[in-house]
Amino acid sequence: MADFFNEFWHWYVAVITVLGIVGCGILLWSQSSYRVKLGADGKPEKTTGHVWDEDLTELNTPMPRWWIVLFWLTIVFSIAYLVLYPGLGSYAGKLGWNSSGEYKAELKQARLEFGPVFAKYAQQDLKAVAADPQAHAIGERLFLTYCAQCHGSDARGSKGFPNLADRDWLHGGEPAVIKQSIMQGRVGNMPPMGAALGSDKDIESVAHYVRNLSGLTADPIKVAFGKPKFAACVACHGVEGKGNPLLGAPNLADKTWLYGGSQETVMETIRKGRSNSMPAFGEFLGEEKVHVLAAYVWSLSNEPVVMAQAK
Repeated sequence: MADFFNEFWHWYVAVITVLGIVGCGILLWSQSSYRVKLGADGKPEKTTGHVWDEDLTELNTPMPRWWIVLFWLTIVFSIAYLVLYPGLGSYAGKLGWNSSGEYKAELKQARLEFGPVFAKYAQQDLKAVAADPQAHAIGERLFLTYCAQCHGSDARGSKGFPNLADRDWLHGGEPAVIKQSIMQGRVGNMPPMGAALGSDKDIESVAHYVRNLSGLTADPIKVAFGKPKFAACVACHGVEGKGNPLLGAPNLADKTWLYGGSQETVMETIRKGRSNSMPAFGEFLGEEKVHVLAAYVWSLSNEPVVMAQAK
């Protein structure tokens, strides 16, 4: 609330908060005393005169004393809280506490406690870090915190999110490349090719040719018609359709499909294109943490090799 761009909102929040507390106090005061109501005979009545279902009568008695005392205590507590802590618009409170300050203090404490650990691993080769059990456990926790939302807790991905536990890599699976991907992020963009290929029949023929490259069921006649049309895709995927890691263009000749390999899905990809992005974590996590995380990701598809080297 200290970041209001207009002074009006500071006063709006402060006034609403104060009125809420005052309103609670007035309500308590109005309900905490016995209200005398004289009947026709001049004597105080024990009911308010409200009756429901013929025999359900509302008594003319105040709220329970213990309940009222507790409510007054909550009002006193709220006033003390608003004096000490932020809550009245942009007023910072006597203690000067704020959530961002607490977060920074926790980060500082974490750096003091865990900084030497990450600094130690940052000096080691990434494959050596992957073979270290402690580093592996740290990397796994980092992965589950920051990467599992997209790639899954088992790192096997889902539609549109790559499987990190196999050996199929869009940009390459070398340790340095994985670290670069995490540090800088990746942007995948395949332009829509529908207009370039022409009719839906041409798109269908190219889809059959692409499926044929990976050994999937395809119409031989349509494959023959689609092969020359595939020339529009060669710039990224290569003549043989094996892709280009420098561009992040996937290999179309294997059995790995990021969005699915059905005829309809391949046609949709050709017609509309695909766009996807992985955020950069370098500035957020720092290079030392990314180094450990990259080692863990690399180990997901190279663990047998790593363990052999560790011995």
